[in-house]
Amino acid sequence: MGLAAMASCGCLLAQDSAGSGKKVDLGGLKFKGEETFPAVEARFYEDLGAKKIRCKLCPQECQVADQERGTCGVRENVGGKYHTLVHSRVCTAHVDPIEKKPLFHYRPGTSAFSIATPGCNMECQYCQNWQISQFRPEQIQCVNLPPAALAAAAKRYGAPTIAYTYSEPVIYYEYMYDAAVEARKAGIGSVMISNGYIQPEPLRKLIPVLSAIKVDFKGFSENFYAKVCRGKLKPVLDALAVIAASRIWLELVMLVIPTLNDDLAENKAMFRWIRQNLGDQVPVHLTRFHPMYKLQNLPSTPVATLERLHKEAQQAGLKFAYIGNVYGHPAENTYCPSCRKLLIERTGFEIEQNRIAKGKCPDCGTAIPGVFSG
Repeated sequence: MGLAAMASCGCLLAQDSAGSGKKVDLGGLKFKGEETFPAVEARFYEDLGAKKIRCKLCPQECQVADQERGTCGVRENVGGKYHTLVHSRVCTAHVDPIEKKPLFHYRPGTSAFSIATPGCNMECQYCQNWQISQFRPEQIQCVNLPPAALAAAAKRYGAPTIAYTYSEPVIYYEYMYDAAVEARKAGIGSVMISNGYIQPEPLRKLIPVLSAIKVDFKGFSENFYAKVCRGKLKPVLDALAVIAASRIWLELVMLVIPTLNDDLAENKAMFRWIRQNLGDQVPVHLTRFHPMYKLQNLPSTPVATLERLHKEAQQAGLKFAYIGNVYGHPAENTYCPSCRKLLIERTGFEIEQNRIAKGKCPDCGTAIPGVFSG
């Protein structure tokens, strides 16, 4: 997604290289000044004395002095009280196919009203959405979209799901939580599209108001997380374990980047870890990298690399491994793990056919994991 194309009429449009989705008209809302976005007290921090706090939302655990902000740039200490600056502060909104998230086993063929605020708690050198994730909220035009208004907008556009996506929803936790509560009242689901960089306590409190989670698994080495994403692997593994234990629907995506996280042995170890800790039913999307942001010097991922890793994932016992960002590839389809019959045929983000009936393969009756109805 490039920089959100936003007009003073209050329309927000998130564009990306696939060019899919629908422009959202937020009812004529105007872009507002700073006074429109009052700070809201954050929910996870501890007082260190002398007006200093420690953030307990994500594993960065920023210690923030008075009048300073955390790594994410959207949470600020004011007189010893920590505040989020992005509650209801939406910088982009789009109606996307749910397959674009990607979520392949969650309500396939439906749409997601997709929103973001500025900010992120990592700094991935290949970030597709760096124009909103790596800027502070005052640097980006936004509209004020409170939780109830967001739920109403999703309903108006006929979207059964709201996706918190594009930047990093962990950093707008309070807004996501409040919006998910309002959405549920309106019969609308909520999915978090995240890097999984969140502490166990806030994650456990968030999961009950969500419908599904997709985690971008950056790689399977501490070195990659530290050098390429300015993060750590261990907290992500811990978060994935919490998610798996909760039984909420989970899918994983790994963007395969040549020379950085495409090592065969490393990925085989990752596949084994997934099966042992998350189970063999979790969908794993192996997606193709294209030069982006600070990684312009690397080539696009060879399709052969993705196919080799896809084969290894299957041999490790993962039943739903996919190849992504390769238009028309047969590995973007869903097959029955028992009889291998085609169940969901996809072309890009479009569903050509969906043969799953009442959550089962129509040919052999095998139960297919996922959320296939409201």
